Amino acid sequence: MGKPENDDAVSGTDSRNQSASMNMKKGLFQSLTVKGNRFAGKNQINEIAEATNSGSQPHCTFCMGKNSCRIVRSKTKLMNVLIEKGKPQEANAIFENLIEGGHEPSLVTYTTLLNALTNQKCFKLIHTIVSKVKEKGIKPDSIFFNALINAFAESGNMEDAVKAVQNMIESGLRPSTSTYNTLIKGYGIEGKPDESMKLLDLMSTEGNVKPNLKTFNVLVRAWCKVKNISEAWNVVNKISASGMQPDAVTFNTIATAYAQNGETSQAEAMILEMKRNGLEPNERTCSIIISGYCREGKIKEALMFVHRMKDLRLQPNLVDFNSLVNGFLEVMDIDGVDEVLKLMREFHIQPDVITYSTIMNAWSQAGFLEKCKEIFNNMLKSGVEPDAHAYSILAKGYVRAQETEKAEELLAAMVESGVRPNVVILTTVISGWCSAGRMENATRVFDKMREFGVAPNLKTFETLIWGYAEAKQPSKAERVLQIMEDFHVLPKKSTILLVAEAWAFAGLVEEANRLLSTVKTKQITNPIEEDNIPYEVLKKIDQKSYTSAPLGTPLQIPSVVSNDQKGSVLAARRNRRLLREGDSEIPLLSTKFKCHSQIGRVGEGFSIMCQKQFLCQHNTCQLANSCTAVFLN
Repeated sequence: MGKPENDDAVSGTDSRNQSASMNMKKGLFQSLTVKGNRFAGKNQINEIAEATNSGSQPHCTFCMGKNSCRIVRSKTKLMNVLIEKGKPQEANAIFENLIEGGHEPSLVTYTTLLNALTNQKCFKLIHTIVSKVKEKGIKPDSIFFNALINAFAESGNMEDAVKAVQNMIESGLRPSTSTYNTLIKGYGIEGKPDESMKLLDLMSTEGNVKPNLKTFNVLVRAWCKVKNISEAWNVVNKISASGMQPDAVTFNTIATAYAQNGETSQAEAMILEMKRNGLEPNERTCSIIISGYCREGKIKEALMFVHRMKDLRLQPNLVDFNSLVNGFLEVMDIDGVDEVLKLMREFHIQPDVITYSTIMNAWSQAGFLEKCKEIFNNMLKSGVEPDAHAYSILAKGYVRAQETEKAEELLAAMVESGVRPNVVILTTVISGWCSAGRMENATRVFDKMREFGVAPNLKTFETLIWGYAEAKQPSKAERVLQIMEDFHVLPKKSTILLVAEAWAFAGLVEEANRLLSTVKTKQITNPIEEDNIPYEVLKKIDQKSYTSAPLGTPLQIPSVVSNDQKGSVLAARRNRRLLREGDSEIPLLSTKFKCHSQIGRVGEGFSIMCQKQFLCQHNTCQLANSCTAVFLN
């Protein structure tokens, strides 16, 4: 997301030109060692690397003869089409197939691959591609150099971007305005708009390179990124001084900076500024203003602006209306929601799954399950197909209402409608059974994850650990750590503390202290994210059935703890002391054991974990219920 940026006043032109010229003369065009592992590629990227580094010779007669190969040309054209359609990953696969088919990629093919990888922000292979071009004896052209410079700039590696420009010059090619624009953008990404300004001055001294409107717009964005809007306006003045006129992109960029800075009223004032420059605001302008007001909690101002859009002869889009719906729901202004829905009908805009999901989530958060179900049914009647998020919200509502069996029934409904259950809804159902003390059901749902080809994540395992803690089964809680190893999910420090809490729940302080000592000695920190573990990992452990395992194996089905399965187990333990007063290890447990509750407007899913907070302060311990719901979309 764009963050605003800063720059110095325009001064010291000569020193800037000298500095920029010296930078251009550094370095050679060569394969450099990739620094660190900041831009780790995915599995497919590794396959591309293998294909690119393959020493096998082409067996295509046209390629062997260094002639133009029709297949290479057509495949390269297809790669470009896929990139334009926003499918750069598929372009990767085309490149792999080309190599596997015994063909020799052309310079255009390598240039296209660079563009595809840049679009995916997979920068690990930049130097590999450069080395391959050199190895094949292919002479780079200006298009390849510009793609290479753009890749370095997008990755934040301006040192190598400048080296590539210098090598371009040494190859007899002149940097174009586009080349300079890319460098200016790169310094903007790095948060160094003052360096971008030096390049603008350098362009002014070069007879063959002149800045264009895009040059200035990139500079405006660079200053806005560091929240220096006054310098951004100075660049706008330079546009006029250069005999050009700012366009809608110029003003929308500044409007965005105002909105992100909590000054949406200033962003709205940009409409007058645009009109003074003979420009009409567009839908993008309006979306910036609406979302800005919503972010500031000024929902009524946002709604008033939507009404004003009629005078501007513009129509709000679905994203605008969804922002308004979400804003009114956050303050539970149902009349406001009704007005927004009425406006949608007036503008002939149909609610989508996000609209329905947002309203469902509000009712669910407020504890009105019936209203949540009503909205879900309305969505079905309107012909809008619910996605995994919508099902997850409804499941969350059922779990909150302690109707976990209905939440689990949604899994079958999802499969029937062609929607694959994800880790979010499955963890939600598991948490429901855990909160009811029905660990045999929780582990059954855990085993279902393999059937759906879904890998559990850290929250899934921490939910199970908490469930066993509630059931006073600390040994089983600790065995979950062993299962995590099978799934290549590393525990965090908080995970180990949860297991220690399980032992503490059972009154076994020595065992709790044993776990706490491992945290101190092993220095467990945050591991990698495992939300998308490949399905192959599941195959390796497919033979292990945790719910049907014999006594003593991980996740053995526990007996039912109580006939009260509606939450009284939680309530009964709420104020129980868990550790003996005066124990020397008590201060180590002064951590809140919970998943932080939050509502995300746009994200990847939500999860409910009805957990306890275990708090120890001043030798006094207590429990408090904590139900976490994180909603996405």
